[in-house]
Amino acid sequence: MIAFLRGQFVQVTPARLIVDVSGVGYEVNISLHTYESISKKDNGQLHTYLHITENSQVIFGFYTLQEKELFMNLISVSGVGASTARMMLSGMQPDEIIRAIVQGDARQLEAIKGIGKKSAERLVLELKEKLAKININNNPLGGFATVQANPYQDAIQALVALGIQKAVAEKAVDKTIKLEGAGESLEVLIKLALKNC
Repeated sequence: MIAFLRGQFVQVTPARLIVDVSGVGYEVNISLHTYESISKKDNGQLHTYLHITENSQVIFGFYTLQEKELFMNLISVSGVGASTARMMLSGMQPDEIIRAIVQGDARQLEAIKGIGKKSAERLVLELKEKLAKININNNPLGGFATVQANPYQDAIQALVALGIQKAVAEKAVDKTIKLEGAGESLEVLIKLALKNC
């Protein structure tokens, strides 16, 4: 098991990055929450989880150990896979997810793409007591740089990397820009677009 990776952050996007560890590049899937924490850093450490299936091996990376613990708790629930857990961590802040589960607010969880009513209720039922003991600090970071080469395309790429079909991602981003305007930061644009998928 790979517990963490420490190295240079190369090709950082809102959904993936490559970490150069002594000349070896590891592709790591990240949440939007982790991206917010590392977007302005050139190097650092990510806590990791190696997800092995019959057809692939995927590394998921987290800026904090607490976010990794939450991810591990989420995927322990039947019907919640690694991609869905990453989607949850991209759609809501970790402390918001914990609060929703601990307070039994299944409807808030249902707002996340990939989480239906049954999954939301199962998350609350199975994790309510466990997560009541976890303390994830709310770290308001500076967020994304407001000037991006092409926020529209970056948002679409992030949604596609999260498992949303490109056509659906384009419609969601278009709808979000029409409703909210084009002045939103990339982070906000992706979060709002996730709700419009």
